[in-house]
Amino acid sequence: MMQSMKAKPIAKSKDVRSDGTIIEITIWELLTPTPPSTHSYKYRLYFGTRETCRVRYDNERGKGDHKHINSTEIEYTFNTLNQLLDDFENDIANWSEP
Repeated sequence: MMQSMKAKPIAKSKDVRSDGTIIEITIWELLTPTPPSTHSYKYRLYFGTRETCRVRYDNERGKGDHKHINSTEIEYTFNTLNQLLDDFENDIANWSEP
């Protein structure tokens, strides 16, 4: 008997750049949304170093879709995966020290 999968991996990548920064993308497709999110994706997008988070997008249970820029947490409105990735890329390009 096969067990049903709870999450289907869609993307998983990690890039460690020559300057020591890390870009890590992990996205799953779920059978049901993670409350309070209304879409069927679970994601974690990270840009920073081993010591410091510069930009992070995630949708943890209970908090829903949000992003972190430096140490500030900001609500995020999820539209599509492509828009999520574009927004993440733009925040990396526009990142600056606090």
